[in-house]
Amino acid sequence: MSLTPADDVDALAAALRADASDLDVYARVLTTSLAAALPADMVGIDRDRSLGDRLAGREGKVRGIRIALGDWELTLSSARSGVPVASARQKVRGVAISSREVTLDEWVQLLAKGLAKRARESADARAALQRLLLG
Repeated sequence: MSLTPADDVDALAAALRADASDLDVYARVLTTSLAAALPADMVGIDRDRSLGDRLAGREGKVRGIRIALGDWELTLSSARSGVPVASARQKVRGVAISSREVTLDEWVQLLAKGLAKRARESADARAALQRLLLG
């Protein structure tokens, strides 16, 4: 399957939106499908690890995800109610000039646009996106 640049954002947003309410699923998608092709400093996963998790060698429950995409840093975390809280921070030369809470749909669109842009610039990133979309 070959994606055109116009298809990239819509297809990726649809794939990401399918599991938007489950941070554990998002973390698995990002870490398994994208982290292999993207630089390690682009994706950060925050986890809560209980003593039992540490003793058993488990990674723990995902608390939040941080994704660095050029001038944007996107964060998805879980509120106490379990509802995902999405935020976007815009940076210029490493300094945050804007930080705001966004809807989950807007977060997914920003993520999809940033990843599609990255895919146009990198063959490895494009391959990771195609693996994500094709399963």
